[in-house]
Amino acid sequence: MVVNVLADTSSWGHWIVLIPAFVVGGGLVLGVLILLGRAFADSVRSAEHPRWIVGGLVALAGAIVLLTYLGVELPRE
Repeated sequence: MVVNVLADTSSWGHWIVLIPAFVVGGGLVLGVLILLGRAFADSVRSAEHPRWIVGGLVALAGAIVLLTYLGVELPRE
């Protein structure tokens, strides 16, 4: 919805006003991802069996890819 509004506006004024918001929003998202990544890495390092954690994440990612490839959809309410 936001992309359609931005694509329809041909005025550069809208873009100039919105670019700082995109930069700040992107920086906030990146900062949160870095913080969560470092916390996850620290918890994996301090775990007794870090291979189980990494193996579980790989298995979860593989299951998501396989189910997506097979076209399985979750029921919608």
